Amino acid sequence: MDAERDTWGFAEGEAITPDLTAVRRLGGGRAYDAYVAFDEITYSPVVVKVVRPGRTEDAATIAGLRREVDALAAVNHPVVVRALRHDLDGARPHVVLEHIDGPRLSTLLRRHGPLTEQQYLPLAIDIAAALHYLRRVGYVHLDIKPSNIVMGAPARLIDLSIARPAPAARELTHPVGTDRYLSPEQAAPQTAGRPDHPSDVWGLGATLYEAVTGDRPFPEGERAAEDPVRRYPQLTHEPAPLGGRVPPEVAEVVAGALERDPARRPLPARIADLLQPVLERQPRARLTSKLRR
Repeated sequence: MDAERDTWGFAEGEAITPDLTAVRRLGGGRAYDAYVAFDEITYSPVVVKVVRPGRTEDAATIAGLRREVDALAAVNHPVVVRALRHDLDGARPHVVLEHIDGPRLSTLLRRHGPLTEQQYLPLAIDIAAALHYLRRVGYVHLDIKPSNIVMGAPARLIDLSIARPAPAARELTHPVGTDRYLSPEQAAPQTAGRPDHPSDVWGLGATLYEAVTGDRPFPEGERAAEDPVRRYPQLTHEPAPLGGRVPPEVAEVVAGALERDPARRPLPARIADLLQPVLERQPRARLTSKLRR
């Protein structure tokens, strides 16, 4: 069934569940719809991710949502979206997430172009802090990209739908994630290494490159190509160097994060340590930077 027709189609004011009233549809994927809703339990706006009607009996879809629920339960960090509750066994399997007010980084880049240093530096430090935490609790996000970051103070990392414990990530044998932001080991796990914590550092590097330049670091591949090299240019291409466009510390972070060899990528804490002094040199950033420590 076509995904755009396989939808609950809740209009404003309609009940998703007895406690959740639809406000507006946010979007969706192949298996899920996402709505902003009013929650009678928290008495506040929330985001509801609900399985599409044609997928409610699909074991793989429910297993995927359960994996996301488990990831959200394991992760508790101020930069990562929080889950409020879930129901995987009812007629409309769903998870209720906090509603984060703010634009996605992808939207800002599309509408306004590259960010300023005062914008991209705290963003990078915030996401690096979240990746440091994920590494400590043993989870890999696997989909760090501009559309999964909501801008704010702090920035917020969303969508743990494909996140996995590190051992499970290392067992992947097929690409998982978004083509243009896949690390080499995610794009070709059979030949380029296994996905793990450094894969998220790659995603941060690709995201920061785009935030700084307004362009993605690699060209678009041939989505239908069976040859990984043709589908994933990041396996062979090098991004254009940032050079004098950014402070040297930022260029160092981006170049290091986009190293093809995962072992050569910096740890998230190292990224934050490199960028924090640069942020402190920015006008009007000193008080904020002290609060981030």
